[in-house]
Amino acid sequence: MINVAVVGSRGRMGATVCQAVEAATDMSLVATMDVGDTLADVARADVVVDFATPDDAMDRIDRYIAAGVHAVIGTTGFNEDQLLTVGQAVAAQPNLGVIVAPNFSLGAVLLMRFAREAAPFFESAEIIELHHPEKLDAPSGTARLTAHMMTDARRAANVTPGPDSTDETDRKARGVRVGDIPVHSVRLRGLIAHQEVLFGSAGDVFTLRHDSFDRESYMPGVLLAVRTAPTRPGLTVGLEALLDR
Repeated sequence: MINVAVVGSRGRMGATVCQAVEAATDMSLVATMDVGDTLADVARADVVVDFATPDDAMDRIDRYIAAGVHAVIGTTGFNEDQLLTVGQAVAAQPNLGVIVAPNFSLGAVLLMRFAREAAPFFESAEIIELHHPEKLDAPSGTARLTAHMMTDARRAANVTPGPDSTDETDRKARGVRVGDIPVHSVRLRGLIAHQEVLFGSAGDVFTLRHDSFDRESYMPGVLLAVRTAPTRPGLTVGLEALLDR
């Protein structure tokens, strides 16, 4: 039985995580915390799941590591320097596992894998990510990770950035470049989480798309991460590595 604590339990994602943990036959929900609550009860858990706001997220992770509790982090917006800092902190406790994932939907993770595979074969590639207007970061963590994976694959295959003759005065309309990939963010009422990756070459367009219509779609990935964290020491970024177990 895996003892689980949930931080951010009163948010929409956190509440859904609590329900999923309670429904799992191999897990026990031993603590729930949110804004204003002490984190002392985290020590009762084997694994903490954190879907709280980005505010003080690094401090919270430090607390989990110091307490020797495995962590599954759903808070997004971490930059590369912050992830490096987390990785160094985790390395000081060789038996501890921390999983940071921008997206826990298995469909979204598969989209990222397929996008990486396709990236070297097309001259042009762009990403459109669409989310609800309460989302705090743009581009989304999923889009950033997808773009980095695609860029790495294209550079390894010596594929140059896609052609673009846009006048410099209009560059803002072309989105934000993450690596070599333009990323466009849409924030619209009625959406939950959606991503489209477009590839193009002469006479050929290939599109990958994933849509999450309900937060339930993230729960299989969250539970997979909870089960895996105690057996995967160090920092893991993204769920893709977990799919090959």
